[in-house]
Amino acid sequence: MAAILAPAPVRAEVYRLKAPDGTIHFTNAPTDPQYRRLGIATGSEAGWLRLPQGDTRPYLSEIVEASSHYGVPDRLVTAVIRAESGFNPRAVSRKGARGLMQLMPATASNLGVRNSFDPRENIHGGVRHLRALIDRFPGNLPLAIAAYNAGEKAVLSYGGIPPYPETQEYVAKVMRFYGVPASGRTPQTLIFQTISADGTVTYSNIPPRGRR
Repeated sequence: MAAILAPAPVRAEVYRLKAPDGTIHFTNAPTDPQYRRLGIATGSEAGWLRLPQGDTRPYLSEIVEASSHYGVPDRLVTAVIRAESGFNPRAVSRKGARGLMQLMPATASNLGVRNSFDPRENIHGGVRHLRALIDRFPGNLPLAIAAYNAGEKAVLSYGGIPPYPETQEYVAKVMRFYGVPASGRTPQTLIFQTISADGTVTYSNIPPRGRR
């Protein structure tokens, strides 16, 4: 199985695990003693492991479902996943973030995500978190993206995109994948919230019946 690693100054050991079903997993932060060190030191963009390069098609339905539910453009969700994990559902960052949308364990727990390596759980949790950040920084998508990477406190502390090279590159990358310039404010899109009788909250850019 070919391992594809993006070059970067950060270097990390790579470990391999072959599951009983034959699936081969790679990580730079092994959590199971069965992982075996490959004996090579390498790195990936911003310290993230991209093994192997993923395919968007297997997760299209999950992306569309979460995007519709939380009122976040599916193209933006795709851009974030592409930047975070390269569509590798088993990706683990050197800081411990996991899965397609790279959720930290504490964040995943707060979002009700039990298994960060489950694509549907991870995407729904990540998009829900992204929705909250978009609401926190209305009309300024770059700040929401920066907060997704560096944390909301860092953005508030610096009053803008933090001066971290990793975060600045990350914002530029996501916005490029999304197809919007990284500088300046993005056009504001009206998002409507609907609360059903059972308490389910749904966000959409399509107004509910009776509203314009």
